[in-house]
Amino acid sequence: MLKTPSPQQYQLEMVTLEELVPKDHLVRKVDAAIDFEFIREEVEHLYCKDNGRPPIDPVRLFKIMILGYLFGVPSERRLMQEIQVNVAYRWFLRMGLTEKVPDASTLSQNRIRRFNGTDVFQRIFDRIVEQAIEKRLIGGTTLYTDSTHLKANANKRKSINKQVHASTSAYIDELNKAIEEDRLAHDKKPLKTAESKATTKDQKVSTTDPDSGFMTREGKPQGFFYLDHRTVDGRHGLITDTFVTAGNVHDSQPYIARLDRQLERFKLDPIAVGLDAGYFTAPVCHLVRERQIAPVIAYRRPNFSKNDFKKKHFIYDKQSDTYRCPNGELLTYRTTNREGYRHYHSNPKICLHCPLRSQCTSSKKALKIITRHVWEEDKEHVQEIRLTSWGKKIYHRRKETVERSFADAKQQHGHRYARFRGLFKVQMQCLLAAAAQNIKKMALLAFLSHFYGYKNAVFMFKRLIRQVQPVHGGELAI
Repeated sequence: MLKTPSPQQYQLEMVTLEELVPKDHLVRKVDAAIDFEFIREEVEHLYCKDNGRPPIDPVRLFKIMILGYLFGVPSERRLMQEIQVNVAYRWFLRMGLTEKVPDASTLSQNRIRRFNGTDVFQRIFDRIVEQAIEKRLIGGTTLYTDSTHLKANANKRKSINKQVHASTSAYIDELNKAIEEDRLAHDKKPLKTAESKATTKDQKVSTTDPDSGFMTREGKPQGFFYLDHRTVDGRHGLITDTFVTAGNVHDSQPYIARLDRQLERFKLDPIAVGLDAGYFTAPVCHLVRERQIAPVIAYRRPNFSKNDFKKKHFIYDKQSDTYRCPNGELLTYRTTNREGYRHYHSNPKICLHCPLRSQCTSSKKALKIITRHVWEEDKEHVQEIRLTSWGKKIYHRRKETVERSFADAKQQHGHRYARFRGLFKVQMQCLLAAAAQNIKKMALLAFLSHFYGYKNAVFMFKRLIRQVQPVHGGELAI
């Protein structure tokens, strides 16, 4: 029988936060698995000890920020509203039911006045990674790296063309040394020192967010973006590094420096790294192998050529340092240029009357030139690794590690868009999002291992993360 509801009662009830928060809530798992007290030590030098107004507890402050990324709340103002009514959030922050919630400006003003220009967010992310290493959740045997784009908070139509300094390659010193050694080995004079005049290029720059970069990639949206270059460990998919660049920076440029940072900071000793085709460059192949690590990199289709005979049809002989064309004639070494490419030339007198000339070259001088990088052997070695059964297994796990990590970030943690403007602030966003993902995964593993044991927990965790759904861009999400 339908009854009229009784009027709302304003009666006193004796309750505690402990009773109101479900036993299986995520914040309980996070609180049990992660020790956040290290934050106080990391930010202590940024606070005055004997002057000024009493600040909000820094541990609580950063836990508020992490909550926003952990549950995908995109707005700090909305996050404070959620904390006001969500007893689980209050329990996690050690706030009473009647305690006043800080204003949203508390977060922004601390970023602007206290944390701006510091590496505090990087250090907090690193400490979370160290906790994962101590709990043996990060093995460091195989590291997977890729990048994803975050749409900048900038209209692509609001831009100007500006002359900017052309950046040099991140590996220019190592390459110059290899070029000099190669020219000496071929009895060539060293190249003259390039003029120190700074070269410039015309580039589209956003008037709203100048730190972002105009991205034009095949199969990707066009506009102003940032790139999040992320490295994920192969054991449980925990993130070991995240680094932000403008959207027009090539994936391979920051890779070696970020790899070195992980090896030094966390004392990792990887056997292999898994990378996509964007990293298949001679410098990356050479420098990764130089660090006694096996690079497993996807196949990269060579540049399009109108000629019927491609570079693969010309056979290289290492002993004589020559190429042999499909007609059996030799192409001999001539020089090594500043970009690190050796030039091998054919004999125009022979090519002029060659029956295969129309398939080989359209040069009016009847000259065929083949280029070979000074680190080409490293690329060939990487190709061989990729084709082995071991290499195929390593590469196969990319979609289960770094690609899944990005998909989870975009689907669950608001990683499709840059919440802020400026490189430093977007770097902060990526570090907090990565820390939140690590915290979530560490808490889940700790919860499962507590009830089922470590081995069974790992098995159940792998079964759980395989239950995926396709999302935008062909990526996968938990």
